[in-house]
Amino acid sequence: MDSIPAELVQLRKSIDNIDAALIHLLAERFRTTQQVGQLKADLQLPPSDPAREARQIERLRSLAKDADLDPEFAEKFLGFILAEVIQHHEKLAASEG
Repeated sequence: MDSIPAELVQLRKSIDNIDAALIHLLAERFRTTQQVGQLKADLQLPPSDPAREARQIERLRSLAKDADLDPEFAEKFLGFILAEVIQHHEKLAASEG
């Protein structure tokens, strides 16, 4: 195929914009969770809060259903993010100890 249809080009631009927005949102989320991690370390609180994490998973699954997104995918996505956040919090806690 020599040329890409204009509709495909436009859809890809839209995807690129959405990806950029996701990256910026994730960066903002991680900046905030770093602050949470520092506060937890200062207060000697555990890096992980399983009760909150469970509530967040249920909340995200509900939001996913409302948005017509697979709740299993949403849970996996949040799980990946939470694992990274907890790892950062554990590093902060270790450096405070």
